Amino acid sequence: MDKIWTSAEFSDPGGREINEDAAAAAAEGDRQIFVACDGLGGHRCGEIASHLAADRSIQIFRHMAAQPEFDMSVCLSQCFELSESAVLSYQSSHPEAADMKTTMVILLRDGDRVQWGHIGDSRLYLFKNGKMRFHTQDHSVPQMLAAAGEIREKDIRFHPDRSRLLRVIGTPWQGRKYVLGGPVEMSGAESFLLCTDGYWEWIIEKEMLRSLAASASPEEWLWKMNEKIRKAGAGKEMDNYTGIAVFCRKSQRRGLFGWMKMDLLS
Repeated sequence: MDKIWTSAEFSDPGGREINEDAAAAAAEGDRQIFVACDGLGGHRCGEIASHLAADRSIQIFRHMAAQPEFDMSVCLSQCFELSESAVLSYQSSHPEAADMKTTMVILLRDGDRVQWGHIGDSRLYLFKNGKMRFHTQDHSVPQMLAAAGEIREKDIRFHPDRSRLLRVIGTPWQGRKYVLGGPVEMSGAESFLLCTDGYWEWIIEKEMLRSLAASASPEEWLWKMNEKIRKAGAGKEMDNYTGIAVFCRKSQRRGLFGWMKMDLLS
């Protein structure tokens, strides 16, 4: 049975003057890439870092996905490695941007197989059959404390050290710092959420699931979650918040659709 792939994007500056997040997506036939980045550094430098990483990843994907032989693991690795090189190169030629950095989370699709990678605290969530199956583990001090059993997982959201990241793009690496997951074959009942920390900070996983259960499309799912995020963050110092929703669903009519993409970017 054929599967229908749909997606939607959303990005908002929150309570900040500048939106330093970046969201991007591209397709080559039945191959797709989705990227979310959260820039760090302030004074528009974070915005530069996040867009450099997102744009470079799209360029790499377009080049590699157009080839007959496409290896998702190799493509993901190139996205992270060359994004790191691009940000470091910009730093070296622009002293005012020496402190700029960015997180990044990527989802790749090749037919009905997917693979993902991440660095920093931008997350990928996988939901299936009414349950959250997985989310990436942050490269942050609170995540390290949670792994050690010193705090609860739910305490990460508002921990005083939550902004202390252990791995990012924009700091010279000693060895590979990004983490790859998958590949996984899709059954047609999966939903993905890629988001920056300003997004998952204000909505717990149970609310993500409730919103998903009441949504017929990725666009509707994001809209429902955004309403909850705005309500929870009202009157507080909200960060930029960005989400990309991706649905994989079984098609009832074989061959009627290939893949569809809907964008909601503001």
